[in-house]
Amino acid sequence: MKKLLFFVFALFLTVATSSAQDAKKTLKNASKDLAKYYQDPINNLGKLDEALNSMNTAFQDDMVKADPESWIIRGEVFNSIGNAETNQLILNPNYKVKTPNAGMEAVAAFRKAMELAVKKGQTKDAVKGLEESEGLLSNAGISAFQAGEYMTAFNNFNTYIAVSKTIKENGGKSRLDDPQLKTDIQYYNVVSGYYGHADDAVLLPLLMEMYSAGTDKSLVYEAIFNIKAKSDEQGAMTILEEGRKKFPDESGLLFAEINHYLSSGKLDILVEKLKQAIQKEPDNVSVYTTLGNVYDQLVTKEREAGNAAKSKEYFDLAYDYYNQALGKDPKNFDATYSIGALYYNKAASMTSDLNKLSNDFSASGTKKYNAIKAEMDGIFEQGLPFFQKAEELDPNDLNTMIALKEIYARKGKMDKSAEYKAKIEAAQQKGK
Repeated sequence: MKKLLFFVFALFLTVATSSAQDAKKTLKNASKDLAKYYQDPINNLGKLDEALNSMNTAFQDDMVKADPESWIIRGEVFNSIGNAETNQLILNPNYKVKTPNAGMEAVAAFRKAMELAVKKGQTKDAVKGLEESEGLLSNAGISAFQAGEYMTAFNNFNTYIAVSKTIKENGGKSRLDDPQLKTDIQYYNVVSGYYGHADDAVLLPLLMEMYSAGTDKSLVYEAIFNIKAKSDEQGAMTILEEGRKKFPDESGLLFAEINHYLSSGKLDILVEKLKQAIQKEPDNVSVYTTLGNVYDQLVTKEREAGNAAKSKEYFDLAYDYYNQALGKDPKNFDATYSIGALYYNKAASMTSDLNKLSNDFSASGTKKYNAIKAEMDGIFEQGLPFFQKAEELDPNDLNTMIALKEIYARKGKMDKSAEYKAKIEAAQQKGK
């Protein structure tokens, strides 16, 4: 019985060993397919697919996956495929890359080989492979950045930087040994992460590393400010003030500050910041409309506080900046609509005074009521042409349609009001 069990075990061992050998043979076939491709890249393009298929088949075997040499071959295959596809792009700009993550795959394989390595030579081979992978990561990052695929660019650049450290720690030579190239890649990395909305916890340390090294890039200060402002406003302002002193002509930092004050509702501070922005970018229409909007909000604030004189002062300033925006861009929808809304809101604020007099049927009460109503109707009338123009500029804007419906109703033009009511309902139904 023992002999029989031994025979069965031996048979199983033979089958398993044979299976592993077959898998390793398949893996070597992948290398052979790549060699054939390089002999004739134009006519043997299909060998790239065969190499990839052979490698994937081989890696279904657990013994292959446990062998560091297999992972080195895997990394080399991905490096070769990545380089081959780069060459194809040079030969044919319309070539569609089949393995865009070849560099990342190669890096993962070489890292796994280093993890499993039992010999110094295996680690050395893996490091050598990582040195070659750097080029693929760089090319992939640059291509993604140029295409506006910022998170893909960030992942490649960030891996590139990490791989460079691994290479140096293991005695290899990295492309990022060049200080200028390292600085450039670090910058493209954080820009990609910033534009791609990478996780703050990942991006902030990278930005702070460049900041501590004395970067000459204003966007680093802008990005740090925007991230830190979410939880540490004082710390963020310190960074911003430092950046503004270092880069006095960079409007990006100023607009970052403006956006911060806009989101936090600090209107008084905003006024001065926006005036500075107008001095820096006098043809930027959005700055004029934003400043008009700030004064518009101050109109409401002072009106509700009962400060009529101050409310009128801010009304005039809001109108002036909206009008300046139209002077630079007569077809600017925001400025056009905003002037209409400025009049509309002023008129609407008078309804409370009318309501107070609605039950006063005395001669003096009726006289006051009629006077306020006439003034209110006149202000609505002043806003009407701007809403009509806004509708021409954007016929689908819901707020414009609502304003026109109300104004026409107040003018007694119920057919026009009903027309806009139908448009509003149609737009709302379409938006469901």
